[in-house]
Amino acid sequence: MEQLEDAPGDADFVQALARGLEVIKAFDADYPTRSLSDVARVTGWSRAAVRRSLLTLLKLGYVRSEGTLFALTPKVLELGHAYLRGLSTPQIAGPHLEQLMRDVHETTALSVLDGDHVVHVARVPTNGVITVSINVGSRFPAYATAMGRVLLAGLDERAFEEYLGRVDLQPLTDRTVRNAAELRAIVEVVRASGFCLADQELNSSLRAVAVPVRDQAGAVIAAANIAVSAGMRSLEQLRDMVPRLQECAAAIEADLHLVEGP
Repeated sequence: MEQLEDAPGDADFVQALARGLEVIKAFDADYPTRSLSDVARVTGWSRAAVRRSLLTLLKLGYVRSEGTLFALTPKVLELGHAYLRGLSTPQIAGPHLEQLMRDVHETTALSVLDGDHVVHVARVPTNGVITVSINVGSRFPAYATAMGRVLLAGLDERAFEEYLGRVDLQPLTDRTVRNAAELRAIVEVVRASGFCLADQELNSSLRAVAVPVRDQAGAVIAAANIAVSAGMRSLEQLRDMVPRLQECAAAIEADLHLVEGP
């Protein structure tokens, strides 16, 4: 562990606070418990300095003692919660979408439903060839996109029927869904399967797969997707990415649930 140097010329630097934070970082999944000597060895500080930090953290409830061993308590999570609560859903999703993009080597995104359209709120592009101009803030008809259909599937039955009654199904390509009955059938399949594939319906060069992102109550609040060039990836190849996409959505949900709290 990198040692902190004293900063005698910096009146704003609180060495005791810095040491306390480094003591917390001395514990991890591999070493959930440590003795005072262990922490002193890892941090490179004297036993006396480490003892003061550990006893302070003990009194504050961030550390518990088990004989000669110390371990972190769940209260440590509060230090991260303050940061997480200040994050928006796109900010929380961003790192997970980026990792997904690196894993599948395709563009990933997150969208929400805004009226009858999906709006991209986060996007991580790859170098693949996708001819559709898509950026954060881009809006597309919900009926013609995988993410839109996932979000429509999350509506209650009354809201979905109202949508079907007013939507104007424009033929964006020769594959675009043409009537309300067909769209209703598609959405029912999405509800049952938990994912949606859209094949060249928004644009003839684009295929996409999407899954829901839910809050703690189980309500669909967003949709995550992978978009590919129709000329580069088959529908079956896209289908094979569903488990990894679902893992990404679950990771986003886990972080969102930390923000929402119990």
